[in-house]
Amino acid sequence: MIKLPGLIDPHVHLREPGATHKEDWDSGTSAALAGGVTMVLAMPNTKPPIFDLPTLDLVLAAAHTKARCDYAQFLGAGPDNALIAASLASRSAGLKMYLDSTFGELRLDDMTLWQEHFKRWPKHLPIVAHSESRSMAAVILMAAIYDRPVHIAHISLKEEILLIKAAKERGIKVTCEVCPHHLFLSRDDIPGISQGHPGRGEVRPRLATREDVAALWENLEVIDCFATDHAPHTLAEKDGDNPPPGFPGLETILPLLLTAVSSGRLTLDDLILRMMTNPRKIFHLPEQPETWVEVDEKSSYEIHAAEMHSRCGWTPFEGWQVKGRVQRVVLRGKEAFLDGKILVNPGFGHNIRV
Repeated sequence: MIKLPGLIDPHVHLREPGATHKEDWDSGTSAALAGGVTMVLAMPNTKPPIFDLPTLDLVLAAAHTKARCDYAQFLGAGPDNALIAASLASRSAGLKMYLDSTFGELRLDDMTLWQEHFKRWPKHLPIVAHSESRSMAAVILMAAIYDRPVHIAHISLKEEILLIKAAKERGIKVTCEVCPHHLFLSRDDIPGISQGHPGRGEVRPRLATREDVAALWENLEVIDCFATDHAPHTLAEKDGDNPPPGFPGLETILPLLLTAVSSGRLTLDDLILRMMTNPRKIFHLPEQPETWVEVDEKSSYEIHAAEMHSRCGWTPFEGWQVKGRVQRVVLRGKEAFLDGKILVNPGFGHNIRV
């Protein structure tokens, strides 16, 4: 048995408000605890999106009554909410800017809108960008111009990791995260994931080439965080005519990474650095006293969605053989998870921005 600190996932979609048939604060934070994650940072592209005081109050009220692990909520950057968002910064996990494939209230059509947020968002709090390839290069330029930190979500390409590496070497304040599905899957794996249903392989950013995956592993020192981008959709939705992109991940990230540790691709120190130490530093998160995770590092088993707590009911890693099972989670001195069972009630989780 090994003992890890409580882990942090800085990128989850809990689907509340607006899509609680596929996840909510209760089921999503239960999945987090089952995966050894004791703090989550939730994204704002819900229905409605979280981008002003009424919507922030709405989602925090739901989290207050339902969350079983600790949490904070991101605000979304919209075309005309730079002042409002900045006024709410201290109550949020950070500011999320969607710069690719975004519609509705969070769509930012040109870089002058980005500039307003870079000017007004407090420098000591993070801006997180969903930006791919060339738009990622543009947001790194913004970070250099305004001399402020920016965190790049879910990088997946060789060109992205090499550009971030070059930016860091020049002192630009950029950090980044990588998701397990971009570390362990490539586009060649889509037929196996899909099982005749192409929508099951849909994710954004898309699964990349084996060369891209290899580049992520070869430049591990550039990667600051491992994050799931937990994005649950039901199988009926994934198998439908217009499948939404996204994979669930809260209950599979730790066993996948522990399996990589077992095979020598990572060390436990690598894992802790990217799932606790760096997220806490980048997002200015408090310590969680008397919090730890106990893992049976010898336990070898297959991943099966039927055994999970996430409401969506599937995983792209179905049937994968992994090594390392979460046995017990203690959160703030209270036993929160033991042998597959959630032991804390809805509402036990703390809003870490209060």
